[in-house]
Amino acid sequence: MTADTTTARRRTTVRRLLDAYGRTHAEEAGIRLRDTPAPLYQLLTLCVLFSVRIKADIAVAAARELFAAGMRTPRAMADASWQDRVDALGRAHYRRYDESTATALGDGAVLVLDRYRGDLRRLREAADGEPERIRELLREVPRIGPVGADIFCREAQAVWPGLRPSFDERARAAAAALGLPSSAEALARLVDAEALPRLAAALVRFALSGDSADGLLGTGAG
Repeated sequence: MTADTTTARRRTTVRRLLDAYGRTHAEEAGIRLRDTPAPLYQLLTLCVLFSVRIKADIAVAAARELFAAGMRTPRAMADASWQDRVDALGRAHYRRYDESTATALGDGAVLVLDRYRGDLRRLREAADGEPERIRELLREVPRIGPVGADIFCREAQAVWPGLRPSFDERARAAAAALGLPSSAEALARLVDAEALPRLAAALVRFALSGDSADGLLGTGAG
C-alpha cells in the first residue's frame, strides 16, 4: 500500500468517525465554548458530572438543568443552595450521586473563586500553559480525577491551543483499532486544528459504543 493510499484510507476513516460520533460533550450540553470565564467553568461543571459512574446522556442532561437554573458561573453555583443543586440534578435523573455531587459542585465553585477569581484562564497561567500541570491543577477541583481532567483537556483544546493535540489513552487505542496512527501528533495531522476536539470525542465515543471497526468502515474501506 502506497503512502498516498494509506493517507486516503485514513482520511476516509476519520470522515466516517466524525460523521457518526463527532459531537463533543460541550456541544451536547449547549455550551458555546470560548476562551472566556463562563463557558470554561461550564465545561468544568460538565467534567465534574462525568466523573462518576453515570450514563453520558444523564450527565449532559444534568448540566443542562444546572445551567437552566442559572448556575452557569462559579459565583452563581456557590450562591445557589445545596438543595437547589440537588433539585436540578434530580430533574435530570442524576440519581445516587446527586447529594455528593451537589456538595462537590459547591466546593469546587468556591475553589475556583478563591484560587482563580472565577476565571479558569488563571489556572492555565498558574500551570504556565503546560498540559500535564493543567491536568494536575484540574484534579485539585473536588470530584475531578484523571478522566475528568482528560475530558476537560480534549474539549478545551478548541480554545486553548497549548493543549493541542489532546488525545487520551482510550482515544489512541481506538485509533489503533481503526488502523489510524496511535500517536497524538500523527492523529492531529489528519484534521484541521478546529476539528481536534471532535476527532478526540469521536474516538472515545467509538471505543465506548461497542461498535466494530468493520461496521464503521465497511468492507470497502480496506
